Amino acid sequence: MSAQINHFIAGLPSAPSERQLPVFNPATGQQEASVSLASAMEVEVAIATAKQTFEKWRNITPLKRARVLFKFKELVERHRDELAEMLTREHGKVLDDAQGDITRGLEVVEFACGIPHLLKGEFTENVGTDVDAWSVSQPLGVVAGITPFNFPAMVPMWMFPLAIACGNTFILKPSEKAPSVPFRLAELMKEAGLPDGVLNVVNGDKEAVDTILSSPDIQAVSFVGSTPVAEYIYQNGCHHGKRVQALGGAKNHMVIMPDADLDQAVDALVGAAYGSAGERCMAISVAVAVGDVADALIERLSPRVEALKVGNGLEPGIELGPLISQEHRSKVSGYVDAGISQGAKLVVDGRNYSVEGHEEGYFLGGCLFDNVTTDMSIYREEIFGPVLSVVRVPDYETAVSMINDHEYGNGTSIFTRDGDSARQFAHDIQIGMVGINVPIPVPMSFHSFGGWKRSLFGPLHMHGMEGVKFYTRRKAITSRWPTGIRAGAEFVIPTMK
Repeated sequence: MSAQINHFIAGLPSAPSERQLPVFNPATGQQEASVSLASAMEVEVAIATAKQTFEKWRNITPLKRARVLFKFKELVERHRDELAEMLTREHGKVLDDAQGDITRGLEVVEFACGIPHLLKGEFTENVGTDVDAWSVSQPLGVVAGITPFNFPAMVPMWMFPLAIACGNTFILKPSEKAPSVPFRLAELMKEAGLPDGVLNVVNGDKEAVDTILSSPDIQAVSFVGSTPVAEYIYQNGCHHGKRVQALGGAKNHMVIMPDADLDQAVDALVGAAYGSAGERCMAISVAVAVGDVADALIERLSPRVEALKVGNGLEPGIELGPLISQEHRSKVSGYVDAGISQGAKLVVDGRNYSVEGHEEGYFLGGCLFDNVTTDMSIYREEIFGPVLSVVRVPDYETAVSMINDHEYGNGTSIFTRDGDSARQFAHDIQIGMVGINVPIPVPMSFHSFGGWKRSLFGPLHMHGMEGVKFYTRRKAITSRWPTGIRAGAEFVIPTMK
């Protein structure tokens, strides 16, 4: 009998919704759970609960909010193995990668634990005669996050810990394809001492999303997903007067210069292109071979891609797990077909890959293309699968121009031994996140995550200080006191109450 996953509202699991959706294990193709899809009314109940809780929560001191997050961090670490296995069963990524998913989310929790410091304002004494001025950061109210299937732990933890630490209450709408981990995280937040109603989880589809976007009680929405949906979220959220940060799709390039350490570059490419079956917005999907490095690159890449260990991510030694669904597997396979028909050379073909004992799983072996050109769909569009395209260019300038011309601007990297080339690349490239001899340049939690161009809608990036700015608003205060009132002496050490 499959499990039942419902919503988490006011600190309790809800009753099942009328509409249900099956949740599959992508390694086996078997249904493991059913998830409730919230109606507009159910989402409105969660929003009303968060609104009712806000005034009390915003008046909790930042220090006490931080202590809840410290306890939450401890609980997530204690339940890390449970969470990782749960994540792998619903997403398919290998167990080590699932552990990494949790770790990168915890880094944002650690950052949010410093909220008493992060919320410190500015003060100027005597801006005028006997007049002082200062600024404070205050919470917005009820805010929401809409998160994707590919990072069921990390992306929710990019959002709700920081938003809650800033004094907001939160509505989380996770992906209905991988709902168990976000629900479990909400349970752990309650166990950590978070008051009921501060964090609410509603599972759902477009009906839930549209209710969030149109609600007058939600002040801000964070989103991570594909560019068409990010644009929809941004336009509709802004139309209803909300703050929106919407992170969209990507087409991330790695430039391999002729002087690069080729062994290092190949190792980096294999991990960055095929890790998590390519279902990462930071996956490298285009290798840009500069000058005469292309033949040697293909020669070294091909056997590595052919030798990838494909299988159930719960089994030891597996490097490449399944895709999230049969529909997505067919979509990615269709891109491979299109690449062949448009003239690219398919060097490694993983379309007919089958895993013994898991013949019903959604597996696709690693695919490698050579001689890809910029007019092909496999170059222009985000595939979100284990497909790497090699583009040959004559020089550095052509590589930079090609990357800058692409509609996406999420991440990029360059592999070179030349400091001048690396420095110039970091300056020239019109991309939000740049790696130098680093294949996946995801910033640490105390910096901010986000791309340029059609990879990001809205002015502020995720987590870091831009995350704090997104979840708060600034208030400037100017004061003058013509007379003073003095209290008597106290003989105990001052403490915060």
